[in-house]
Amino acid sequence: MGSQLRCGELLPFAVAPDRTVFPTPPLDAGACALRSFRVQSFSSLLSEVRACTICAGHIPHNPRPVVQAHRSALILVAGQAPGRRVHDSGIPFNDPSGDRLRTWLGLSRDEFYDPRKIALLPMGFCYPGKGPGGDLPPRPECAAAWRAPLLAQLTNVELTLAIGQYALRYHLPDARGSLTEIVRNWRDFGPRIMPLPHPSPRNLMWLRRNPWFEEEVVPELRHRVAAILRLHRR
Repeated sequence: MGSQLRCGELLPFAVAPDRTVFPTPPLDAGACALRSFRVQSFSSLLSEVRACTICAGHIPHNPRPVVQAHRSALILVAGQAPGRRVHDSGIPFNDPSGDRLRTWLGLSRDEFYDPRKIALLPMGFCYPGKGPGGDLPPRPECAAAWRAPLLAQLTNVELTLAIGQYALRYHLPDARGSLTEIVRNWRDFGPRIMPLPHPSPRNLMWLRRNPWFEEEVVPELRHRVAAILRLHRR
């Protein structure tokens, strides 16, 4: 039996990419997001995630967690956080970023939105709001509360795509250098994880300055994705 986290207790600390430590707020009795770290059915865990409100009061709208997952998922897409359009639709990557990501992966919308193939678990499940330079960073409470119990049950994942600096710091904590350097050194991380830049239209300049990404990394990414899905085709 695992240890339980009761309402009113603090969740584990969250660490931002700059190593700032954020103590997450206590869970109130009316919105207790994390009941237990004990093994539970994946469907009930997802139900709790989708009802989560631990970021209420820290974002400029009502929480609306946007995730896609199934215990059979083979590929994990670890992004940043939903944007405004995704918040409004409730569909992850249902925006220009998603269009570019699906092109990189070589997947149709039907394949991408099959939770038995693809798990879509960003570092923050709710839209964090706008800042001076674009969307704000993912709220730290989310990964601290939910990431470990979710990943513990995704035992069939064969490839993790760590997209952007927040996912890179979580899934590749020992990687050193800038995002560009980490992505350029993608071969160093083995066959089960690939670091990627964010596919946002805001990154068009990065893509133009780094043509090697679409020349070298994207073909390998498509190859890995296709090989995994072909092996498990049913």
